[in-house]
Amino acid sequence: MSDHLLNFDTLINLYLVPFGLKVIAAIVIWIVGGMFINTLSRIVRRVLTARQFETTLINYASSAIHVILRVLLVMGILEVCGIPTTSFAAMIGAVGVALGVAWSGLLSNFAAGIFLVVLRPFKVGDYITAAGQTGTVSDIGLVTTIITTDNNLRVIIGNNKLFSENIINYNVNATRRTDLRCQIAYSVDPQQAIAKLSERIKAIPNVLQTPAPGIVIQEFNATGTLIALRVHAPTPNFGQVYNDVQNAIAEVCLKEGWPAPATYQVAVPLAQPPQS
Repeated sequence: MSDHLLNFDTLINLYLVPFGLKVIAAIVIWIVGGMFINTLSRIVRRVLTARQFETTLINYASSAIHVILRVLLVMGILEVCGIPTTSFAAMIGAVGVALGVAWSGLLSNFAAGIFLVVLRPFKVGDYITAAGQTGTVSDIGLVTTIITTDNNLRVIIGNNKLFSENIINYNVNATRRTDLRCQIAYSVDPQQAIAKLSERIKAIPNVLQTPAPGIVIQEFNATGTLIALRVHAPTPNFGQVYNDVQNAIAEVCLKEGWPAPATYQVAVPLAQPPQS
C-alpha cells in the first residue's frame, strides 16, 4: 500500500504539478499578452491618427502588428510548455507552403491590397469606378475592398481584381468638367442660342468662371446645329452643377420656343456624376 502511495506522490510531484504550473503560466501569458497586444494596437492607431495618416494605412498597420504579436505570443507559450519552437516553425513553413498553393487567389488579393495602400490610387471616402462598379469606397481591407453604390448596395471586390483593372477616381482633382450637348433646329440662330445658354448657365451656383464655361458650335447635322457645352465645377458640387446645366438647357429651349425637329437633346456624359 505504501508503494502505491509513493508512486502516486511521485506522479503528482514529477508530472502533474509541473504540467499544471505550465498550463497556469500559459493561461496567464495568454491573458496578459493579449491585453498588451490590444493596448499596443490601440496606441499605434491613436499615434497614427494623431499624425493624420490615412485610414487605410492605419488599419493595415494595426492589423499587421496584432497578427505578428499574436504569432510571437503563441510561440512564447509553446516555449513555456516545453514544446520546441524550431519544429513548430518548420511545421508552420510546411503549412504555409500548402496554404500558399491552395489559397493563391487569396494571397494575390493580399499582395494587391498592399500595393493599394502603398500606391494609394484611392482612399476611404473616394467616389470611384473600378471592376465594373461605381460608388463610394467604404473600406479597404487586407484582401477585399468594400464599395457602397449610389443605390446603397454593398459591393465587396477582391483587391487583385480591383488593382488589375482601370480605376477612375472622381475625387482626386479639385475640379471636374461636364460635357453636354444641345441640338437646335436650322431656323434657330446658333449665336443667339449660344448667348442665351451662356447667360443662363453663368447664373447657376458653383459654376466656375475660371476656366469660363465654353459654349460652341460642334457641328451642323441633318436636324440643325449641335451646340457643345463645357462647364467646370468644384468636384464636391459636380453632381449639382451637372443636373442644373441639364435643367438650364431644357428651360432655355422651352422659354425661347425653339422649334422641332429637335428642341433639345442632351448627350450621355463621359462618366456618371456622383450624387452631391
